[in-house]
Amino acid sequence: QVQLVESGGGLVQPGGSLRLSCAASGSVLSINIMGWYRQAPGKERELVADITSGSSTSYADSVKGRFTISRDNAKNTVYLRMNSLKPEDTAAYYCNAYRGGSYYYAGTHVRGGGMDYWGKGTLVTVSS
Repeated sequence: QVQLVESGGGLVQPGGSLRLSCAASGSVLSINIMGWYRQAPGKERELVADITSGSSTSYADSVKGRFTISRDNAKNTVYLRMNSLKPEDTAAYYCNAYRGGSYYYAGTHVRGGGMDYWGKGTLVTVSS
């Protein structure tokens, strides 16, 4: 089992910045991909960004150039630096860890049916 604990959400004005953190514990040695998803009210959960154990990254088009994902394998922690935040970035942000095979195709990490683990989420509100 893998436990994920997010932190760093909150209220920020448009144009502002936040950094989310997610610490993994438990059976972390075989985690391949870590990432962030978000879900806004009335919308489906969507991938924001992810990063492999080899530091290959992918981003949703809506956040490219504004968000940066990074990973500290020694600390089993993944970060999401969010700059130039917009009201449409308002959502619950969920940390994800994936154990299993994957390959890189057309700018995304395609997962091969392994096991996903989820944090409980942290709320990001972008509003003036």
